[in-house]
Amino acid sequence: MKALFYPAWGELDIRTVHTPPLARGEVLLRVSHCGICGSELETFRTASPRRTPPLIMGHEFCGRVEKVCDADQQHLKGRRVISHATVHCGTCPACHRGDTNLCVHRQVFGMHRPGAFAEYLAVPERVLIPWPENLPGEKAIFAEPLANGINAMRQGRTERKSRVVVIGAGPIGLMCLFAAKRLYQSNVIISDLIPERLQVAHLLGADLTVNVFLQNLASECKRHWGGERAEYVIDAAGSAETKRISLEIVEPGGMVVWVGLHENRIELDSYALTLDQKCVAGSYSGSMDDLRQAAQLLAVEDFDMSWATLYPLDEADAGFYEVLRDDAKTIKTILKL
Repeated sequence: MKALFYPAWGELDIRTVHTPPLARGEVLLRVSHCGICGSELETFRTASPRRTPPLIMGHEFCGRVEKVCDADQQHLKGRRVISHATVHCGTCPACHRGDTNLCVHRQVFGMHRPGAFAEYLAVPERVLIPWPENLPGEKAIFAEPLANGINAMRQGRTERKSRVVVIGAGPIGLMCLFAAKRLYQSNVIISDLIPERLQVAHLLGADLTVNVFLQNLASECKRHWGGERAEYVIDAAGSAETKRISLEIVEPGGMVVWVGLHENRIELDSYALTLDQKCVAGSYSGSMDDLRQAAQLLAVEDFDMSWATLYPLDEADAGFYEVLRDDAKTIKTILKL
């Protein structure tokens, strides 16, 4: 089969590799579409050990079941499915309570096991959900990143989500915006440094976009909300500075959710956190239930994806390198296999 292969640090090429064998409980998926995630771009750019070559990357994908391993899986043959990005064990405490994204034994496609930048992929049946008939493949791959946004919007116990700020308008930040607008009818401000990303945020329903290269986010929030601060803030960028800002712009008793992983260490004003009783939560991926909700939401809601660029597998390396360019206008690249 053909695959976009990551053979060594800083290298990508299209090559022929062996079709993966099936283990018990797995099916062979004929991949239809696979999105290129920002985490893959970042780890490739920085030669991160989180994705160590040789490897096939890719974890935002959908496809058709080509072959099954077990006799009781025959009903799955030919089914169109969407996969989760992570493989959960199904037996640990996190899995039992439904937090499959927090499984202590989780494996990520394209990181711990082969990914979907390939024609075929071995996938455990338990991480698959039905692919809605009216959902095109290039939209179906957004179920996985949208599950991230849904998970980010359901953190903490607060119901106060009418004034929401999303920091960072990359694909995950945009999915947080979409989840906030469609599931909570929030008034959403989203910020970024790149004008093209902010234009996409408008397409997806942002009430205000803030170019933080030109404007002060805290001041723009207060102006937009008549002096009020945000009730709920999602940092989808994840730098030390954006984490600091997320704590600054949330109101007392408000909720801050950290999704982005750009930098690890920060200096924290802990007094402000305690005295204003602010809450901070991390958010990683999304559960299987989040993925199901995301797929159904995409199937029924108007989702403008004119901002995504499609590449055939034969040109996948060019598509990957294109979005890595410093002056790239591309926000989301999808491989059509």
